[in-house]
Amino acid sequence: MGITQRARGVLRRRDPSETVGTRNVVYGPALPDDSTVHLVLELALRIGEIQMASGVGASDVSATITSVTDAYGLPHCEVDVIYTSITVSCYRGTENLPITSLRVVRNRSLDYTRLAEVEHLIRRIIAGEITTSDAYAELETIARAPHPFPRAVATLAWAGMAAALSVLLGGGTTPPMLPLVAAASTALVDRVGRFLNQRGLPVFFQQTVGGALATSVALACFATNILPTAALAVAANIIVLLSGMTVVGSMQDAITGYNVTAAGRIAELALTSAGLISGVVLALYMALRILGADALGGGLNVQELGGGVLPFPGLLELPLQGLAGAATSACFAVASYSPPRPLIMAAGGGAIAALVFQVMAKIEFNPIFASAIATTLVGFIGGVIARRLRIPVLVVAVSGVAPLLPGLATYRALYELSVQGNPTGLSTLMIAAATGLALGAGVVLGEFLSQPVRTGLGRLERRMSGPRMSGPLRPTSRRLD
Repeated sequence: MGITQRARGVLRRRDPSETVGTRNVVYGPALPDDSTVHLVLELALRIGEIQMASGVGASDVSATITSVTDAYGLPHCEVDVIYTSITVSCYRGTENLPITSLRVVRNRSLDYTRLAEVEHLIRRIIAGEITTSDAYAELETIARAPHPFPRAVATLAWAGMAAALSVLLGGGTTPPMLPLVAAASTALVDRVGRFLNQRGLPVFFQQTVGGALATSVALACFATNILPTAALAVAANIIVLLSGMTVVGSMQDAITGYNVTAAGRIAELALTSAGLISGVVLALYMALRILGADALGGGLNVQELGGGVLPFPGLLELPLQGLAGAATSACFAVASYSPPRPLIMAAGGGAIAALVFQVMAKIEFNPIFASAIATTLVGFIGGVIARRLRIPVLVVAVSGVAPLLPGLATYRALYELSVQGNPTGLSTLMIAAATGLALGAGVVLGEFLSQPVRTGLGRLERRMSGPRMSGPLRPTSRRLD
């Protein structure tokens, strides 16, 4: 009864000249016509889609879209990025409905040439050098352009990456046949995977087939005395199959607060890793049942392999490890269709990561901690130099991580579980997972620490924009909450 009386009192005190809808009106900014607004939103969404498909973090996509809409006269746009879709809403005040557009991200592929061209287009848009219609036409050309070189070149690059990894994992003591076997099996896995992908087989089963095929080839070479051990060949193939996953993007999304997108990326990472693990375990189990433990290397002491670093006598150990790390990252960048300048930066990042890890391993640092320190340094140096050269930091970050992916630890865990029946394989597998997370977190932290260097050490009080792997560093004066 009291609530009703108070409501009636409020209505009696209302000015009769005021009607519903005229109180507290908020007028939106002056905007172009609706067709132009729709074109700007579509342009921004297409740019965001290409970035998401290339593994760019959700925070970078959101900042890029905000900068594009702001540059074309839409200052109050809200962006919502999740793993499979991007939504942009243009605010027009309380008297008009907002204009909202949505785009679903369906296809994901690594093409760093396309990403670099999109970044160049973004810089031109922010500088006001290109109109909306011309930018949209150029973006269409970029999106529809074929890869810069044939798929066969990418296959050779994956093979070269596996060969370099076998040298890196073996510490220089690898037998001559190991790089050849690793390269040949990786090339075979890549061609089979492409065949299956063209027929629409889900990625989980593609990874299962790839893991089983690579393990079977290595075990066959071991059984026929071509290789003294199958572990390093399988480990190199595991790293190649793991390298295209979104470890860096997952950690960036989790750290910057995009938890839904981070959960989606981590779920995809876990699923594809599970497919790879299933393939390796299946091959080991079938070989164990058919050939017996002796044919699989029953006397193999996996503890002697350590963390993937075998002793190499002489002064050439560190230079050789650095060259192998550089070759690993460079081959990954080529397989991801990288332009020349990012390719050189990626090779430098791989060399730094391998050298720092080897030095810290020699002074008996924990492998997880050593991996985090190495990739933090890669993220820091890449963040400083890549922006000056106007190349995507993401290319350097993802490529620099590749030499340190826990392929050998993963194989050790699976061998212990499936062949030796040792439950300690579970803890080894957890160590491999922790190493992967440390790699992603280290790169993101290094990029974040590089921002004061880029913006000037005398202006540390300026608000930092957060870890930025792609897109403009400071896209707009508007606060990005």
